[in-house]
Amino acid sequence: MLESQLPILIVLLVLGTFAKLATVHTDSEPGALTRLGPAVLVPGPLRKPALVCCAVGELVLAVGLLLTIHPLFRWGTVVFFALSTYVLLELRRRRPDAGCGCFGEVSSTPVGVRSIARTVVLTGMAILSVWAPVTGMSGLSWWTLAGVAVLAVLSPELEEAVDRIRYRAPCEQRPAAESVGLARLKASATWRSHADELLSAEPYDTWRELCWRFFVFANRERDDVVFAVYLTGRHPIVRMAVVGRDDTGSMPEYTAVSA
Repeated sequence: MLESQLPILIVLLVLGTFAKLATVHTDSEPGALTRLGPAVLVPGPLRKPALVCCAVGELVLAVGLLLTIHPLFRWGTVVFFALSTYVLLELRRRRPDAGCGCFGEVSSTPVGVRSIARTVVLTGMAILSVWAPVTGMSGLSWWTLAGVAVLAVLSPELEEAVDRIRYRAPCEQRPAAESVGLARLKASATWRSHADELLSAEPYDTWRELCWRFFVFANRERDDVVFAVYLTGRHPIVRMAVVGRDDTGSMPEYTAVSA
């Protein structure tokens, strides 16, 4: 029984790590980190480093639990979840509008009794696992499934995920990082057909209009090469047009558009 909760702790620590790093990496919505703990409790310039440090700490604990039975990682996990409980209590008192950030941007729901109860349960699981004689995923049992069921009941993120699937915002209202659009562009056949004509692989201007992200490059003739990338779909549509910089008039003249 002592080792039955180790798999849960490892999986949750790993999920928390990658969810936080993904949130820091995309940061597609301005001010998103101001609504997520523990970033909420530190000054603005330190919010991203705080979230990254938390993610790295979770990963170190997960690897330690997976590979060793050293008490440093066992007690470190206890301390981590106990501190998490304290942080959530502080968030609820000082910033009742902020989410716990336990799983990055997905945990944006304001901290409630369920989130706090979950960290208390995880602290108890970690304490039970301190004396487990095995490592890692060796303790799978019916007790593990019981722990998963309890945590599922205490996790508002599951309801948030279901709501996002059922009530998905239209394309033009969904956040999309500039880097995502640029990566889609550079993976397209349209980009490969025209990349050699460009002076630089990085755009000097970009903007978004509804579901399209536009990127502007200069070619060897010093004309503007404008790529338009559709922001949804597994194989996004990419369009390209060349605009001469010496064009005059209220409406520029475009060459033929290639798909």
